[in-house]
Amino acid sequence: MAMLREQSDIDRHSRWSETKKKIDSDPRYKAVESSTTREDWFREYVKILKDERKRDKEKERERKDRERRERGEKEREHKQEPESEEGGESEIDNDKEKEAKDLEKAARVEASLREREKEVQRTLAVHLRDRDNEREQHKHDEAVQHFNALLADLVRNSELVWKEAKRQLRKDHRWELAELDREEKEKLFNEHIEQLSKKKKEKFRELLNETIEVTLSSSWKEVRKLIKDDPRYSKFSSSEKKCEREYKEYIKDKLQSAKADIQELLQETKLITHKSLSTVQENESTMKELEEILKKDRRYLVLDHIPDERTELVMSYLEELEKRGPPPPPTASEPSRRSK
Repeated sequence: MAMLREQSDIDRHSRWSETKKKIDSDPRYKAVESSTTREDWFREYVKILKDERKRDKEKERERKDRERRERGEKEREHKQEPESEEGGESEIDNDKEKEAKDLEKAARVEASLREREKEVQRTLAVHLRDRDNEREQHKHDEAVQHFNALLADLVRNSELVWKEAKRQLRKDHRWELAELDREEKEKLFNEHIEQLSKKKKEKFRELLNETIEVTLSSSWKEVRKLIKDDPRYSKFSSSEKKCEREYKEYIKDKLQSAKADIQELLQETKLITHKSLSTVQENESTMKELEEILKKDRRYLVLDHIPDERTELVMSYLEELEKRGPPPPPTASEPSRRSK
């Protein structure tokens, strides 16, 4: 604003396209990077000039009115008798009071213009700060994209550690394009490795699921012979211990799932009621009959390698049913049916 005030040829009719040619060599002009901001400030300054011009016109009009009144008073003085000294003093007091009001009004207008200018500068500062933040965020997102693309192209081994990977990644020109700090690059690398490991684990388990010879009782040595030639085995890990560890986790999850299937099977078997436990305890053959019925379902046969544990699951379910007691009659939970 100070630079614009120094330009004597700028008035309220000036245009930005003409004015900027006259001031573009001034260092203060170049200090404002945004051309939009420069133009906004220029327009605000022109508005201030228009307000000042309007204020000057008001002052000029008031001056002319005052002169006209003074001439009228002088003419009346020639036509009328001189007024008393007391009346003259009253007119002087009125003029002073009016002049004081005019000065007060002018001061208010000036203060209002200054406040408007400050408000414009504050608004522009917020706008510039928000735009800078947006630009920085876009720049950061672009850097992350460059680095993730670099990781996808060069890091395909999920067992690679950051220290080794960094030496390899530095050789690619995209390393410099990704303007990120060391901690964030390492974090993105770890996330990439985690995703690679997850995908390879899914493929490894997919292989185990497709190998029909694999059962819950199969040993790792037996299974390894069956799957060792499949690429999904070799890609999962070069460490046999890691493969064996993952296989054991797989069997553990499958066993947990098989036990849940047994529970579901028992719930579906309508023959089993809250009285079944006492019947089994009174007559051992009842348990054998129940087992024969359950054996018709594959979910029961999956646990053939742990029959004792399977029997415990069945007995636990029978005990739970007995504790619950007989199920409520249909009308107990639906009283509206009794009235029909």
